[in-house]
Amino acid sequence: MKRIFQQPVIIIAVLATMVATSCKKDDNNSQDNEPIQFIFTSDAHYGISRPAFQGKTNVDAHVVNAAMIAKMNTLPNLTLPNDGGLNAGKKINTVDYLFEGGDIANRMETSVSVQIAAASWEQFRVDYLQNLTVKNKDGQKAQLMIVPGNHDVSNTIGYYAKMSPLTDATSMANIYNLMFGVSTKDALNYNYAKDRINYSRDIAGVHFCFIQMWPDSSVRVWMNNDLQKVSSTTPVVIVAHDQPAVVSNHFTNPNGDHSINSTDKFDNVLDERFKSGTTASVADNIEQRAFVAFLKQHTNIKAYLHGHAHESKYYVYNGPDNDVALSTVGADSPMKGVVSTMNDETKLSFHFGVLDPKTMTLTMRECLWDADPSNPLAAIQWGKMVTINLK
Repeated sequence: MKRIFQQPVIIIAVLATMVATSCKKDDNNSQDNEPIQFIFTSDAHYGISRPAFQGKTNVDAHVVNAAMIAKMNTLPNLTLPNDGGLNAGKKINTVDYLFEGGDIANRMETSVSVQIAAASWEQFRVDYLQNLTVKNKDGQKAQLMIVPGNHDVSNTIGYYAKMSPLTDATSMANIYNLMFGVSTKDALNYNYAKDRINYSRDIAGVHFCFIQMWPDSSVRVWMNNDLQKVSSTTPVVIVAHDQPAVVSNHFTNPNGDHSINSTDKFDNVLDERFKSGTTASVADNIEQRAFVAFLKQHTNIKAYLHGHAHESKYYVYNGPDNDVALSTVGADSPMKGVVSTMNDETKLSFHFGVLDPKTMTLTMRECLWDADPSNPLAAIQWGKMVTINLK
């Protein structure tokens, strides 16, 4: 793949202003007690290519993500299926949010020959911030809510395999700027140890916690403080990059000087030092049990949305000891889907959510956006569906 070199992108003021409006504590769309609608996708992975897409081979992420965004733009004209879920049989008309679950820029490993994070962010900006046209019922563009992924973090702090350049914090800096409505961070002054991307929003009577990577011990300190301001009867939904059954190598190296190195192969993208063992091949049961204890302490946490696993999936997370039940939604990746990239392109998907504040229920529907690869203009097809009780 041809490598693209660009200077770090400075966020255009109008875009920062647009997203800054999403930082208000209460969303205007929740005030009339009507359902809100949102898209959930993850793992855009700009900088790499798909083996095949719509009859072509070795297709760049910019092309694939642009095609997915174009399909998202058709949603307002579609009618939801008569499947018993929220707003069944109704025309969509409006979309209030797009949730992005991280890994915007692929990790800059020289063995993969990917482009620098600055170039990947610029492509993401064009596709998601500029070309996404869906609007809410007030006629405003859908608000973009982003959490960082492990590739975004590794590009910022370094990795144990060779990267070129060694670091580029562009995607993390711009996620921070957009989510906090500022323009103060760039690739040079962004500090991963201090500039944490944890924030919350009250949307249609539900408290959404958008967190950095996974609720490890460090993030749980922030969440515990945040949830002190929320009634114990208010439903909480976590949006994170990593799945509840987090992978061990994402924790900080427990060995020696705790560095990122090719011997121990810990990514150090989570603050918490790994406690379950000394190698990344050991199951992280201790870490998961601590998260389960947190869920038992905060019983109003009712759902969890994540990326990283690259698979469209509706399931219940039970914890390592099968003593908790957390409704969970995993998102496909347009570039690395376990099914949609490796086996069946027609399974490329994102999720469409409908949240009803009256019944405190959430319906998530799978949108198969490339069901007919031979016809790029073919309509979205509806796949799996789940309705989650948030009471």
